[in-house]
Amino acid sequence: MFVIKAKLRDPKADVNALRKAGDIPAVFYGMGKDSTSITVSSVEFKKVWHKAGESSTVKIESEAGNVDTLIHEVQVHPVTDEPIHVDFLVVDMNKKIKVHVPLEFVGISLAVKSGLGNLVKVLHEVEVEALPKDLPHTLEVDISKLSTLSDVVLVSDIKLPTGVEMITPLEEVAVSVIEQKEEKEEVAAPVDLSAIEVEKKGKKEEEVIPAAE
Repeated sequence: MFVIKAKLRDPKADVNALRKAGDIPAVFYGMGKDSTSITVSSVEFKKVWHKAGESSTVKIESEAGNVDTLIHEVQVHPVTDEPIHVDFLVVDMNKKIKVHVPLEFVGISLAVKSGLGNLVKVLHEVEVEALPKDLPHTLEVDISKLSTLSDVVLVSDIKLPTGVEMITPLEEVAVSVIEQKEEKEEVAAPVDLSAIEVEKKGKKEEEVIPAAE
């Protein structure tokens, strides 16, 4: 389990000042607990977020006590993509929960490598159910079985860790290959130089004004 230290925060505090000081305003709630305002270190949070994602449990340690949570929602700056606010959802470690887990595509597809087709990632995440301690950070999808255009990887082909149950329908396609079509270059029609010469000559003759008698 990942751990992050937090400080209790006055909800009326200037959040911009907190961010300038290197902290991120956040809250945790759930499991009958009132919403509690906290701050977490920007540096520490980004380390945990990168490793835990939104499907691995994070223990928050603060003056209010320790709580087990999931990173539920992260607001990011529209320009810098830096996290500017975090919602943590408190969970019961003894009760199963449903979460969406991102897919990680591994292996080499012969159909793609040979230039036969292009890889199409139909799903980028799947929904699973498990105890918080058993939730995976990602699930691997092996694309090495994609040798022809008719091959697909189904959700049922995804291997699950012990204690994890798939909620996404097993018959759904996770990844496939579509035929790679070559773009044909448009060939410009040949230019008739003789026509241009005649046209130019005609214009010159039209421009000649006979001298007045």
